[in-house]
Amino acid sequence: MNLAEMLAYADIQDLCRIAKTYDCDCSSNSKHQLIQSILSVIGKRELFEEQIGGLQTEDIRFLNSLLFDRRNKFSLEELMARANQTKFDPEERAEWNPRELIAQFKRRGWLFNGHSQHTRYLFLVPEDLKRRFREAMAKRFGTSLVATGREPAVYRDEQTLLSADLQAFLRTVGKQPLPLSADGYLYKKNLQQLLDGLAVPEEMIGRTAWRFGYGRRYKEYPDRFSLLYDFCYFSGLLEETGPELTLTPAGQAAATAAPADRVKELYEFWLKLYKGPIPNLQAIVHWIEQLAGDWVTVDSLEQVLLPLIKPYYYDAPSSILRQRILANLLHLGLLRLGQDEGHGEVACITPLGRVVIRGIYVPEEEKGIELSIDKL
Repeated sequence: MNLAEMLAYADIQDLCRIAKTYDCDCSSNSKHQLIQSILSVIGKRELFEEQIGGLQTEDIRFLNSLLFDRRNKFSLEELMARANQTKFDPEERAEWNPRELIAQFKRRGWLFNGHSQHTRYLFLVPEDLKRRFREAMAKRFGTSLVATGREPAVYRDEQTLLSADLQAFLRTVGKQPLPLSADGYLYKKNLQQLLDGLAVPEEMIGRTAWRFGYGRRYKEYPDRFSLLYDFCYFSGLLEETGPELTLTPAGQAAATAAPADRVKELYEFWLKLYKGPIPNLQAIVHWIEQLAGDWVTVDSLEQVLLPLIKPYYYDAPSSILRQRILANLLHLGLLRLGQDEGHGEVACITPLGRVVIRGIYVPEEEKGIELSIDKL
């Protein structure tokens, strides 16, 4: 439902609170006058953008968690959890009441209580407001972006290479099962041979202080190969049978089949795999799709998006954006990354990326792929 419909269902006490927030000059006893006054005020583009411009960082994070969710009905528990996520500092979170943030959105007419038997314990977001929020925030973010206005002399576009390498990996395992260590990892010699046979080269993992959270075998495998390996494992194409890595019947069929474009499957899997350490990943990717329609500097993109990214253990927001998000969008063929002589590193969404990102949706309430840190 849109804002006008939700206002019509709201009780007069809620309407009075919204009208007071916007200093509406109308009778508090007339529901019709209250609704017309509220619609008139919220309908003004300048005032609406002014409201967005005055939001605190926590408000923007909370709003961002709702904007790209295809649902418009949420339980109090869901909203409380999302509001809690807006405080990145645990000490601040302990002293903060997330109900106040929800109440504030209600007073602004951005959240409403359900009115029917099925929604009476839920909160609703007006669909037309979600669209206007996205437009207003895109305009706000856009003022900080640096567009180059030109294609860089050198850029990387991996297109469908990840799908091709996936099949190449399966064919290698199909020819000869690979031995696994006692911990279930490929031996370095076999891993190096696999990496050498892929279209996009990667270095072996050196000694690092920590490496967990972004994949089942992420501890020992480089990022791109780790994603490939986990996709094959969780999709039932590979199995670790005792001391060997072998193909399942489904894996054998995939290895011998004609080359297939698995970009959409890989992207959906990546969202599910990474949404644990990066809870608002899907919204971040949607912003990249909107903001990097033309070549923009990665530095300016980082300036806009960093406040929305929560640190993950020792992984700072900058490395999460550049290494966990942008690099993987490049590997998936959804983003181009280049070097501009005057602007440094630049990024641009690909035509495929625009289609895939807009077309694939993973419900926020759907559990991601569970990975126990203790076992990684």
